[in-house]
Amino acid sequence: MHPLDNPIWRALTTCQSHFAKAGKLARRFPNDVTSLAGFLEPSQEGYDSLASILDDVNATGLFFDSPQTPPRGWAVVAGGGLMQMIHENGRIDVRFTPVFPAGEIVEMGAADAPEMLALAQLTKPGPFGSRTRELGTYLGIRQGGRLAAMAGERLRIPGYTEISAVCTHPDYLGRGYAAALMSTLVGRICGRGEVPFLHVREDNARAIALYERLGFQKRVLLHFAVVRKPAPW
Repeated sequence: MHPLDNPIWRALTTCQSHFAKAGKLARRFPNDVTSLAGFLEPSQEGYDSLASILDDVNATGLFFDSPQTPPRGWAVVAGGGLMQMIHENGRIDVRFTPVFPAGEIVEMGAADAPEMLALAQLTKPGPFGSRTRELGTYLGIRQGGRLAAMAGERLRIPGYTEISAVCTHPDYLGRGYAAALMSTLVGRICGRGEVPFLHVREDNARAIALYERLGFQKRVLLHFAVVRKPAPW
């Protein structure tokens, strides 16, 4: 089994276990960090364990290796194919990497959290909460004091770090911001001796093309599902 075949579970049982709300067979992140959860396998026991830790929320996001039908009483409220891509060569093709003046790419801090959340809510790059920035380094580009684009690190497992929340405000599309942010993150992750990876909706052809230009390769098609637990539990 490849370490990235069940990345949420792996993250919550290794490098990011300190975030985990844990049940016997399931774990999840606090909802204000990210609305993601995982279990070892999608068995009845796994779902029962998951339900037991969804005490303050009704739904959560899961990754599967194939489309799933949850047990009776559970409902799938959203989902779709999710391409997992990986960057294994450790190098960025400079032909596709815009150069920005030093200091234009900045690290996001706690004071930036409201703007980061607002940009994520506008552009919908995936689950993003008020504390998501605590998962790793998040970088941004500002224009006129306004957050124009951002990207950062989400899931972390031994030897691998996920790049996530790659988004650009509609007013600033086409300027190479996403490529510049991702290239910087890839450089930092590879510099730590880790392998960058990411997840993108399989129908997002524009994003996939960008990631391939930056050196990412398709590894496997996963399936994302937002599931709602039976009520009452």
